[in-house]
Amino acid sequence: MKISFNVNGERRTLEADPDMPLLWALRDLLDLKGVKYGCGVGACGACTVHVNGRPMRSCVVPLKSVQGDEVRTIEGLGGDHPVQRAWLEEQVPQCGYCQTGQIMQAVALLEKTPRPTDAQIRAGMEGVLCRCGTYPRIEAAVRRAAGATPAKTEG
Repeated sequence: MKISFNVNGERRTLEADPDMPLLWALRDLLDLKGVKYGCGVGACGACTVHVNGRPMRSCVVPLKSVQGDEVRTIEGLGGDHPVQRAWLEEQVPQCGYCQTGQIMQAVALLEKTPRPTDAQIRAGMEGVLCRCGTYPRIEAAVRRAAGATPAKTEG
């Protein structure tokens, strides 16, 4: 079955099993390796992408459900997104495995709530697991990306 959708602003048509998880279509058919496989049941959030602007766990989204939709992956952020910069400035990553999902969840949160409170950050980031436990740094990076903390100065 042919399924057409936009990925990171580019129209793509795939001939694939309509029940294939979006995760595998992105990684294996479109070579977008930023999307990570974590648990396969939508519980860890490592595979988070945006579908029509909403964060979704791509491991449980069947390919057929994105027909005609807009999908954005970490590659679609361009590498210089404010959230990505804040992640580096706050030294969030340790093992790094969850970072794609964390960043995509944070981007979605800030697009919906540009100036979140700490409680909104915690609630908005809930469900994306970090095995290294860098949650305080994740929260600080979201605050920084929102402009709620001053930039660090060199010196």
